[in-house]
Amino acid sequence: MGLKDGKLTRPYSSKDIKQKKEDIFISQDKYVGDILKKFGFTEVKTTSTPMETQKPLLKDEDGEEVDVHMYRSMIGSLMYLTSSRPDIMFAVCAYARCQVNPKVSHLHAVKRIFRCLKGQPKLGLWYPKYSPFDLVAYTDSDYAGASLDTKSTTGGCQFLRSRLISWQCKKQTVVVNSTTEAEYVAASHYTVFGLELKLMPLGINLLLLLEVNAARHNLLLLLEVNAARHNLLLLLKVNAARPKLTTAGER
Repeated sequence: MGLKDGKLTRPYSSKDIKQKKEDIFISQDKYVGDILKKFGFTEVKTTSTPMETQKPLLKDEDGEEVDVHMYRSMIGSLMYLTSSRPDIMFAVCAYARCQVNPKVSHLHAVKRIFRCLKGQPKLGLWYPKYSPFDLVAYTDSDYAGASLDTKSTTGGCQFLRSRLISWQCKKQTVVVNSTTEAEYVAASHYTVFGLELKLMPLGINLLLLLEVNAARHNLLLLLEVNAARHNLLLLLKVNAARPKLTTAGER
């Protein structure tokens, strides 16, 4: 995507970009129509939500298997659509975890996403021209929502000048013990992300700083563990005349 004569230009893609003087609207409604036609959802009942909240995602090992190639094709088509439809990201990512051995129950859940798209095919991203230059982040967590491993899920989005610039949905890497802890993990993730955006114009790589600090912490921890293991704490006393290496027993 580029800029020519004040207008956005792009190679062939499924995105429809409508540029006006006051705003820009990006959608994939044509692509939605194509995948609905491809998988036979042009004449179906619609639903307002892409996922049922009362039925947890299960492995369903005793369930009937479905065509794995068709299931992966449906998931792949939906994953591409998430670039302009954050509303379906959580559901798509959740059912993408079942691509190895999908069952009928998983296929029915994926079909619900298509029925949701059928009812709301023209949603997209809106970028107004004038808005306050503020960086605002929203985050939430689904405590132990991943029924397969009881991990929590972090979701959130970031707005710069009232424009949606980033959104994520992923499982937390640790198992937390409470909803409060899950919220803190999610909040810390987006705090780091926000700091990185603020430091980027200054040429400071926040990830590099975090890696350096983590390396220092791990080095100190390693030294402490080794000292405790051998029951010996080495102390280096710097003396201008005569540097001397002593042990804890010699002090």
